[in-house]
Amino acid sequence: MPYLEISDLITAVDPHSGHRLPVRRAAVIQQLRENGDERAAGIVAGLPTDHDGILDPHAVDRLLISVHTELQRLSEELRTGERLVHLLRPLFTAIRATTGQPGPYRLVDVGCGLGYLVRWLATTNALGPDVELIGVDLDATLVGEADRLARAEGLNCRFIHGNAFDLPEAATVYISTGVLHHFRGPALTEFFRAQAASPAQAFCHFDIAVTRLAPIGAWIFHRARMRHPLGRHDGVASARRAHNDETLLRAAAAPGIRPLLYEPRGTANPFCTTLRPIIGVRPPLEAPLRRALGRAARRLVGPEHLDKATG
Repeated sequence: MPYLEISDLITAVDPHSGHRLPVRRAAVIQQLRENGDERAAGIVAGLPTDHDGILDPHAVDRLLISVHTELQRLSEELRTGERLVHLLRPLFTAIRATTGQPGPYRLVDVGCGLGYLVRWLATTNALGPDVELIGVDLDATLVGEADRLARAEGLNCRFIHGNAFDLPEAATVYISTGVLHHFRGPALTEFFRAQAASPAQAFCHFDIAVTRLAPIGAWIFHRARMRHPLGRHDGVASARRAHNDETLLRAAAAPGIRPLLYEPRGTANPFCTTLRPIIGVRPPLEAPLRRALGRAARRLVGPEHLDKATG
């Protein structure tokens, strides 16, 4: 059975209105037990409810903010911002050269959570003043906290509660970190197709790299850095749910998009590679991107690489 993350089950949002829906604790516990995860069921059993057995939304919000704050610390330790800029800077260089149009260019972080990466990019100005930074999430509480932090830090970025693919202003580049493994089967393909159907020029989505050591590494990291059992459980479940290279490249092969994987499994060091991105560009962007990457372009491979490796 597929691994389930508790954080995916204890909140629910109407996909059309964005309004929060009540979640019955007993239903979540039953789902986890049917999936064979008694430990997760026990964690949920300890969460407070009202007299009707509905999970207390305020308690859930406080818990998720706490867990995401600890996840931010992990992002700092893993230098996720620097890894992102290593690819985004040449990507925007290629976009500027190819489109020939002045900015602003719009970067949209899908499922931004507390907005750590958007805020980090705003703090460092690593992508230049012509790149507008926007974080989007379906969780209103996390977006609200991200906005509060950005205002407290005096940062030039925005956070929006809603669907990242239904914004009034089109994105130039979509990014995400730790989001892809939440999409399964056809939903993963639809995730990429929504971006291919938009006016966006490219996407760059980081997620957990599938290696033999990933679940062990996730257990060590989350045991050392996460205080609440939910964060520890979901961190390991995320590593076990991560998509392999073949799945990502095939799902990202949407019409009008050239999918590229950076540091595929065959070239990655399992002791060092924790996150790696799937990139999608409009075909005219590939050559300029490779030129902008320089020697690092050797780490960039398309679906034909996998065909040769498995042929």
